[in-house]
Amino acid sequence: MKKLSTALIALSLLAACGKPAEPPATTVAATPPTVTVKAPAGTYKLDPYHSSLSFSVLHVGLAPYVARFTKTDATLELDPANLSASKVSATIDPTSVRTDFSGDYKATHKDSPYSSFDQRLAQEDKFFNAGQFAQISFESTAVNVSSPDRLKVTGNLSFLGQTHPVTLDVAVTGSMAEHPWTKAGAVGFSASTTFSRAAFGMAGMAGALGDAVTIQFNGEFHQVVPPHLE
Repeated sequence: MKKLSTALIALSLLAACGKPAEPPATTVAATPPTVTVKAPAGTYKLDPYHSSLSFSVLHVGLAPYVARFTKTDATLELDPANLSASKVSATIDPTSVRTDFSGDYKATHKDSPYSSFDQRLAQEDKFFNAGQFAQISFESTAVNVSSPDRLKVTGNLSFLGQTHPVTLDVAVTGSMAEHPWTKAGAVGFSASTTFSRAAFGMAGMAGALGDAVTIQFNGEFHQVVPPHLE
């Protein structure tokens, strides 16, 4: 009987203590995303023959209307070891806007002072107003790695006399230490962003065109190599 009482006391003590404490879970630190760029550090210029810049706005609530610019220039200061130290600047000639409008613009707009729809977009004060504002520009202020092979590039977009910040979602589409033709570094990007055209004061065809403008860029940058001095 005494042995039974001792066993009951032991069981009561175990119940009171509960289960042994489990060791704390080990927290594994998340590995930060990386972007590998094979091109060496240096100054790079946009290759105008292998690049494109387009924009789109919603037309009468139905589908995006897409147009493009044919004259752009951009310079990249690349630091592949520390991409946050890299910088990019770009300029766009608004008179180079192209819509590929195939209709007879003059026949349907007899009172228009413009000879084509492209000219209207470039020159009218409700659109790009190129006579007063001859250049659209972008200057980066920050570069951050957002996910593998993707960057967030924030900067100031200027046109129509106003400057506002925008953030580009950028994919590094390719890079090489030595381009097969130029024998220097090369890197390719695809970038996009969306912003309000009304924020910049562009009010043309507000009843037919949406306010949100989506920009899409694809292009190659080639390293600028100083001329060899004998």
